[in-house]
Amino acid sequence: MTGKQKKYLRGLATKMAPVLQVGKSGISDNVIKQLEETLIARELLKVRVLPNCPVEVSDVASILSERTQSEIVQVIGRNVVFYRRKMEVGDQKSDA
Repeated sequence: MTGKQKKYLRGLATKMAPVLQVGKSGISDNVIKQLEETLIARELLKVRVLPNCPVEVSDVASILSERTQSEIVQVIGRNVVFYRRKMEVGDQKSDA
């Protein structure tokens, strides 16, 4: 992703409210599942890492990005912005 693309996405994300929160249970399977479902519905989303989360914000960002195959657009304070392009019908990989 180019710098211009990230800048554009950061601009869109400034007006967004966090959709998902990572709290005291840290990065659970449920958090990853919710993030996956939200990335399918929306390409761009903001996640808030609560102060009682046992994992550092930068670690949460990298782990969630890796597990969901998404890109980190921005980490600012306790908010992380993720982006993943929606899969079109022709983009899906076939197992054949």
